[in-house]
Amino acid sequence: MADEISFLPLGAIIQSFRVGGVNIVQGFPTQDDYAEHNSPHFGATIGRVANRISGAKISNINGGKSYSFVANNGPNTLHGGNFGWGKRIWKGPNPVGVRKTVPGIEGELRGGETIEFVLTSEDGDEGFPGELVVKVFYTAGKITENGKEVTVLSQEYEAELIGGAEETVINMTNHSYFNLSGGPTVEGTVVQLATSSYLPLDEWGIPTTGPTTYTKVATTTPFTLGAQEPNFDDCFVVDPSASPSSIPIDTRGLHLTKLVTAHHPGSGIHLEVLSTEPAFQFYTGKWIDVPAVEGTPARGPRSGFCVEPSRFVNAINVDNWKNQVILKKGEKFGARIVYKAWKE
Repeated sequence: MADEISFLPLGAIIQSFRVGGVNIVQGFPTQDDYAEHNSPHFGATIGRVANRISGAKISNINGGKSYSFVANNGPNTLHGGNFGWGKRIWKGPNPVGVRKTVPGIEGELRGGETIEFVLTSEDGDEGFPGELVVKVFYTAGKITENGKEVTVLSQEYEAELIGGAEETVINMTNHSYFNLSGGPTVEGTVVQLATSSYLPLDEWGIPTTGPTTYTKVATTTPFTLGAQEPNFDDCFVVDPSASPSSIPIDTRGLHLTKLVTAHHPGSGIHLEVLSTEPAFQFYTGKWIDVPAVEGTPARGPRSGFCVEPSRFVNAINVDNWKNQVILKKGEKFGARIVYKAWKE
């Protein structure tokens, strides 16, 4: 699978994911290019806390202590701070065997090579308490589904608090930007979400209430991404009937749910994103702005869309949500994400 899917130690980044000869994820030719130009977080593993923390601070963990972080997105902390896990060099990729099945995906996996990236996040990393050992496992292979050859990329996240504090905060995801068109933008891509429930946000992307029905677009029926609209940068909730406080710190044993389906009629390329996580950020790339690099063209607005499975945005600062993201000593954080893609 090395010729179709590739990774980098920087950020445990997904650098390429080729389907029918088309790389459907945005990226750069070299690791140095990512270090210099990856302001959109193309393909990066996001942590310690994905998405935003309101006011760049948390309080009342570890016996009532408060912690402050860099405000790198208006008044808030975004994606773990200025030097989050997507900008760290991870150990790997290390081969860890072959997996012939992916829980929640029917059929035997052809290939199934699995690799591991490992990062030690020290106590005080970007201001966060506690020392963590973090692992990302990638499994790649193919299955046959309805007569079509489908490429599968499974991602498994695991983190353990090993010292420095009795508890910490964590929320991991992958920040791949998908472009199924083979062209400069996602225009013409047909998308369908699994839910119409979302968290209304303030001007800086912090939820103002609990789950509410999204009304700008009928998201649970297919809709087409145009040149500029519809514009999304919203956190959708997979099951609004579930109590937010009931989400376990390790979701790996939960049902693998199809969050988003997408295809581009011109290219014939299809994508499904599945996860065990309770929410996902759907972002249509309005703020992408990277220059041409080493033969790779410049990328601008709507050159890719993101599906970022995760916990609720700013969960640590909402009493009824904070258990989703508090990792205690002796526990393990866990999550799973699966990408499935094929060409007609």
